Amino acid sequence: MLRTQTVREILSWYEGETPGLKSNLSRLLMHGKLAGTGRVVILPVDQGFEHGPARSFAPNPVGYDPHYLYQLAIDAGVSGYAAPLGLLEQGADTFAGEVPLILKLNSGNSLVGGADQAVTAKVEDAMRLGCVGVGFTIYPGADNSYAMIEELREISYEAKSRGLMTVVWSYPRGGKVTKDGETALDIIAYAAHMAALMGATIIKVKLPTGHLDLDAAKTVYDKYEIPGDTAAARVRHIMQAAFAGKRLVVFSGGAAKNTDELLDEVRAIREGGGNGSIIGRNSFQRPKEEALTLLNEVMDIYR
Repeated sequence: MLRTQTVREILSWYEGETPGLKSNLSRLLMHGKLAGTGRVVILPVDQGFEHGPARSFAPNPVGYDPHYLYQLAIDAGVSGYAAPLGLLEQGADTFAGEVPLILKLNSGNSLVGGADQAVTAKVEDAMRLGCVGVGFTIYPGADNSYAMIEELREISYEAKSRGLMTVVWSYPRGGKVTKDGETALDIIAYAAHMAALMGATIIKVKLPTGHLDLDAAKTVYDKYEIPGDTAAARVRHIMQAAFAGKRLVVFSGGAAKNTDELLDEVRAIREGGGNGSIIGRNSFQRPKEEALTLLNEVMDIYR
């Protein structure tokens, strides 16, 4: 399929990037049921690291099998599949070329206190597995956030030099950020902007609430009457923070929720000009047919 004009326009936003990176971004944007629309839905399965196996897969035990997760991504027609090294390796041969892959290069686990992640794979692994990009989490505000940002700088340089995209999970926590502030409008906008400033190809953030967390930000939001009364308005502001919408932003599906809640969030993302969703637990923890139905409904909304 030839690139659509929408995809050509998006590629034009990434000035200074290599043809290899733009080719891989095009592969993602031109794959699956949302091909050519400028919207993406990505299946992420990094929760085994983050939460442990039972909390991740006991609700739908076939998910323990990495081949099942590959097949779910392929059958659903999502834009891409993101996972840590072991999951991608276990299926990379069988499903080679059937879905764009994003290798998550760092992960935390719930056995350790504090907000930090270990680097668990290399850019060379992504090249070996035929990935279109690498994923990396930063925690703006955390005690280790500066070190994580410096790690991202090095990994981003290495990935881009090989034509790979960088997908940045930007999840603020710690420091001056309160617990409610982790999803506050001003904090999520700040997190998205930081990821853009770091050169992220795609930015992943949580869907913001209407809460404002930093006193200095509240004054500005009030003075300039930045709207945040609806979910769509909040998404629109996040897109402003991502270089006036010239960086792709996908929003986390978050913790397990019912179908109506999730679809309402997707409609808000669409109406606010967001580029899509990255939906993990809300898909792979459901029986396969139910998961496929849900993902189809999500993609129908974005189409």
